[in-house]
Amino acid sequence: MNINEFWPYLKKAWYYLSLPLFEISGSKISVLSIFTAGLIFYGAVILSKMGERFVQKVLNDKPLERGVKGSIERITRYLILIIGALITLDTVGISMSSLAAVGAVFMVGIGFGLQNITSNFISGLIILLERPIRVGDLVEVKGVEGKVIDIRARSTIIHTREDIAIIVPNSQFISEQVINGSFSGENVRLSIEVGVSYNSNPRQIEEILLDMANNSSDVIKFPKADVIFHGFGDSSLNFILRVWVKDQWRNEKIMSDLRFNIFESFAQKGVEIPFPQRVVHQHIAKE
Repeated sequence: MNINEFWPYLKKAWYYLSLPLFEISGSKISVLSIFTAGLIFYGAVILSKMGERFVQKVLNDKPLERGVKGSIERITRYLILIIGALITLDTVGISMSSLAAVGAVFMVGIGFGLQNITSNFISGLIILLERPIRVGDLVEVKGVEGKVIDIRARSTIIHTREDIAIIVPNSQFISEQVINGSFSGENVRLSIEVGVSYNSNPRQIEEILLDMANNSSDVIKFPKADVIFHGFGDSSLNFILRVWVKDQWRNEKIMSDLRFNIFESFAQKGVEIPFPQRVVHQHIAKE
């Protein structure tokens, strides 16, 4: 059998596939037009991913923050998808005026059924444009602390220190209180409280703490570390060592190392770290 024998069947199949299924504001929609629209939109999705990777390569060597690069990459992808969707609709004969008529019909459905999805998508655009959080930021939302590793259209991925990925809806970053430890920069101040015996010299304690902090490779030189004489406790003189570090992701480990160093420095200098003492007075009644 050759192509001429199949040609009548192909023409017949083409005819049935081209028959309109329904009509939207004068635009006739058929199976063939739906298939064509799906194929074009699929191509737009592939092209958007390619465009995002291309922008990523272009910006790779540029002196921009990682969050700015991520925002530009995602916005580029969304723009290509939007243009692709408009071309798709135009291909099947649906104009913007037709979309307005359809939009009025689906507005109620969007308001109720897709309310959360729409809210999260718009919140994602606000995050990319205003950048209250960026990829790489150390954030805390609803008691969950971690590093932002990806900002998507509907949600944001947070990676915790326990190697757990948490998916947070974008609307939470807009409507609720969020602690962003990286918003004003990479540096963060850590405070370590320590108590020493009343027999200690406060100025000597200050000198020991500052020397220990300045010799730590994790503590940055500016802003400088300082020591606060916090007060007179029941059993100890209380001090607070305040240092600045750059690696926020390791702040718990850095504080642990500093405490180790404080204990060793005090032991070498003969400084006593007292334990709480309680005096019990016993009164015996005479018969």
